[in-house]
Order: sequence, then C-alpha cells, then structure tokens
Amino acid sequence: MRGPVAVTVEAFVEARRSANKFIELQRFLFQAVKAGRNSGRSTDSLPVTLSIAMEGSTVARLLVRVRQLHRWVAPLVVLPLLVTVSTGVTYRLAKDWGGLSRDQVHWLMTIHEGEWLGPALEPVVVLLNAVGLLWMLATGSWLLLQNVRRQWIASRKEAGG
Repeated sequence: MRGPVAVTVEAFVEARRSANKFIELQRFLFQAVKAGRNSGRSTDSLPVTLSIAMEGSTVARLLVRVRQLHRWVAPLVVLPLLVTVSTGVTYRLAKDWGGLSRDQVHWLMTIHEGEWLGPALEPVVVLLNAVGLLWMLATGSWLLLQNVRRQWIASRKEAGG
C-alpha cells in the first residue's frame, strides 16, 4: 500500500477545472439530446453539436498552439527551402535546357546539397531542411483541414442540419 501523495495546489486547481469542463460538456450534450427528443427532431446533428461544444476545449487550445508553432518555425525554414529549391531547379534547367556540362553548374549542387558547410555540417543541414519541410507540410495541412472542417460545420448549421 502506498503512502500519502503530495499534490500541489496548481495541480488540484487544474484537475478541478478539467472536471468542471467535463461536467459542463455532459450537461450540454444531455440538454441537446433532450431538446432534440422533445422537439421531435432526430439527433443526427449530435456529432456537429459535439464538435461545436469541443471548440472551447483541448482541441481549440491545440489548434492555437499549432498555429503559433507554425508561425514561429516558418521564418526559420523559408530561406533554406528557397535556396534548396532555386539551386535545384536552376541546376536541372541549366543542364537540360541550357546545354551546360555538369562541371559548369556543379557549384549550384554544392550550394543545393550544403557541401560548402563541410562534411560535419552537411548532413545536419540536410536533415534540418527535411524536418522543417515535413513540419510545415504537416502543420499547414492540419490547419487547412481544420479551417475546411470549421467552414463545413458552419454551413451545415446555417442550412439547418
């Protein structure tokens, strides 16, 4: 059997807030279902009602945090990605369409691949570039989907569904 556990006031207050939010959500859903039954309407719109109720909860806080991180990381990632894209495209076009030899445009590949940083930093820059690109794609896609979802919910609500 374990002894008493020390609980900070902050942890207790946060747990109480979470419990209160859960109780409020339960009451809200109960009232929504009850109102739907009393009015004779179906409760098919309950998932929409639930998602609207959840907007003020953890999902909304997570969305705000992802937006902040996306906004903070973007300026750090944009310049390396622009350099990588522009040197890669220029290299390819100069070789294929410009008729230049590999030796004539190898300096573009040196910049593109980060060779100019030396053997120790080259893989680090490549990895950070890839992680930055994946981060921006993932968070940007998620934010876009949340926007589309919110608009879809609003249009269903306006249509009376």
